[in-house]
Amino acid sequence: MPLYKTITVNPTTKVLIWKIIESYKDLSEGISLTPHCRERVDGMKSDLHQRGFMSVRHLLAEMGYTDFDLYYDELGKPHLRDGKKISITHSYTFSAIIVSNQEVGIDIEMQRPKILKIAQKFTPLEEYRTLANEDALIRKLTMVWGAKESLYKSFAEAGVSFLQNIYVEDFDMESMKTTANVSYKGKNEDYYVWFEEFEGFTGAYALISEKE
Repeated sequence: MPLYKTITVNPTTKVLIWKIIESYKDLSEGISLTPHCRERVDGMKSDLHQRGFMSVRHLLAEMGYTDFDLYYDELGKPHLRDGKKISITHSYTFSAIIVSNQEVGIDIEMQRPKILKIAQKFTPLEEYRTLANEDALIRKLTMVWGAKESLYKSFAEAGVSFLQNIYVEDFDMESMKTTANVSYKGKNEDYYVWFEEFEGFTGAYALISEKE
């Protein structure tokens, strides 16, 4: 069972990361799915997507949940029936969940040069002109993109723009953390964001800042 990493963010918030090395058949063993999720996974054309989907069910099991404890709202945001907050991600050979008492979001991205071509769609590029080389720029942009994806998942409002509504405070990459804000249609939320880098991937997870 390749549980790759467990991160305890605080006493009520935990991140679990899975490295997907098993076959779909092996990942399906011992896992029961709701009819809705069975239909979803059977309809996936990609074996990698199917394996990612099933690996998330193993992560749920690590936290004491089954697929029957999970449901999705009309926007596709996942929820747990016991009231705890959850966010889910999978990318190529890694998947992850974050479970908390507070609103959360999580994302995993592969570090790829392709991000240079789409950067202007999600962040002002002039913020990163001081970076020493292209590798550093790819690394930084992947972190920012992952942060914004995790914030988008947590905020969960249709129409939110990565460029216009989600702000990630600039950060020193070695610190592996930052703060962020999402503001849209009168709703305004502050977040803490942390990063993990592993095997050419970047993970980002966000936790809402509770208002005093």
